[in-house]
Amino acid sequence: MNFKRYLSVLSFALILLLVLVGCSEQSDDNKSEESKSSTENSESSTEYPIVIKHAFGETVIEEKPERVVTISWANHDVALALGVVPVGFSAANYGVQDDSGMLPWTKEKLKELGVESPNIFQDTDGLDFEAIADAEPDVILAAYSGITQEEYDLLSQIAPVVAYPETPWVISWRDQILYNAKGMGMEEEGKQLIKDTENLIQEKVGQYPEIKGKKAAFASISAADLSKFYIYTTQDPRGEFLEELGMQYPEGLKELFGDQDSFYIEMSAENADALNDLDIIVTYGDENTLKALQNDPILGKVPAIQKGAVVVIGDNTPLAAAGNPNPLSIAYTIDEYLSLLAEAAKKLN
Repeated sequence: MNFKRYLSVLSFALILLLVLVGCSEQSDDNKSEESKSSTENSESSTEYPIVIKHAFGETVIEEKPERVVTISWANHDVALALGVVPVGFSAANYGVQDDSGMLPWTKEKLKELGVESPNIFQDTDGLDFEAIADAEPDVILAAYSGITQEEYDLLSQIAPVVAYPETPWVISWRDQILYNAKGMGMEEEGKQLIKDTENLIQEKVGQYPEIKGKKAAFASISAADLSKFYIYTTQDPRGEFLEELGMQYPEGLKELFGDQDSFYIEMSAENADALNDLDIIVTYGDENTLKALQNDPILGKVPAIQKGAVVVIGDNTPLAAAGNPNPLSIAYTIDEYLSLLAEAAKKLN
């Protein structure tokens, strides 16, 4: 090849390479700017101050919180599901199988987010106000909790508090997300999380057509004392979630709930006939629970119990803890829960 021609070809190749690299960098820069713009638009769509009405009045969030603290049950899981790691949260006090203070779905999400040593409040015997204050929160999330007016007032001296809507421990998993997300300045992200969770539930439920339309209720029946039992209302997340899975609470039970705000009703065993319309009963217990119920002279006459259409969830297990659902626990346990309900449904035939 002629040397001058060789240099010409080489120069052309170098120019072409530089052009391609420049285009690539510009494309990457454009993508980066688009991503940045998308995030900024999401954040800018939230207008401050945010006002959240709840049982104790209203809370005002003046600007986007950077340091989020959660207390009580499952509020930290909502924050984690939205990609926010709380600077402190309450230890789980039920269903934990080790001394970590965390349920498995919480551990899994923290690992995914690269957090090895979260700040966990040991507040089983009462809120640790000093530890909460030491975490220097910008907001305290307590949408699913049972805090009192006095506790709310003390917490409010530390940071704005997002409390439950009206009644202690009565809030749907959707409202858990909405209240907590709003408290973090992430209302739109919270709405999307709800949609994603609803889609997951619909997809999973579609795999178990045998439970659709079955009449069911979530109860607490102790084999150690069969003189009484408790039925969780549809205002309680446990009862609400059964309906979410395509099952129904009998109208007779709903009439017994009335207009009360409590998340459960207590019933005497003498009124066990109130359970007769149920196809499936869900309760906590162990391997001896069903046999004890079937051998009882009163409860043993309930059709669902006679047929063995009882889902006994091991007490103090992760699945039992997931009875109060949140987006992380739903995704982690829904397959196990649905398979148990399907097994119970098959006993009706």
